[in-house]
Amino acid sequence: MSLSLFHNPELLEAGCDEAGRGCLSGPVVAGAVILPPDFKNDLLNDSKKLTEKQRYKLRPIIEKEAIAFGVGIVSHTIIDEINILNASFLAMTQAVQKLKIQPEHLLIDGNRFKSELDIPFTCMVKGDARFMSIAAASVLAKTYRDDIMTELHEEYPEYGWAKSKGYPTKAHREAIVKHGATPHHRMSFTLTK
Repeated sequence: MSLSLFHNPELLEAGCDEAGRGCLSGPVVAGAVILPPDFKNDLLNDSKKLTEKQRYKLRPIIEKEAIAFGVGIVSHTIIDEINILNASFLAMTQAVQKLKIQPEHLLIDGNRFKSELDIPFTCMVKGDARFMSIAAASVLAKTYRDDIMTELHEEYPEYGWAKSKGYPTKAHREAIVKHGATPHHRMSFTLTK
């Protein structure tokens, strides 16, 4: 199934998605992307269906060809204060606020969204597999977050973040049991089983 370019071609739409909701460590990162009406890319898809190499190949293309893009980052400490769902909404809000042009409508990946933004929105379940702008936002969110986790891996190599990116893998949980939590872990999450 090929992705649709727009939900409503009459409106200037921004697709929004986040990465890192289910992670035990690091921030939640969101992307917002407004694509031009003539945008074409055969590789673009839901970031979860792409390889790491494909995501990093797409990122500069998206950043160069998008009418506007923004990335929002909400730290693990804020996640612990306001919970992961609200932190995801906040990251998406920040990403939209960083767009150099204000969109007329937001396409949000998922089934819920709330924000201080005065912009109408539509929630799309599995939107990253349906709309190009959400897929593009998912690629930005995932690659920017992966960059952060790869950098943190240098500081805390025993947790294997270069590979797991902070997701709750068996090796990650075992490292927490063995070495304890780092200052980058989300203390409101169940870190060990």
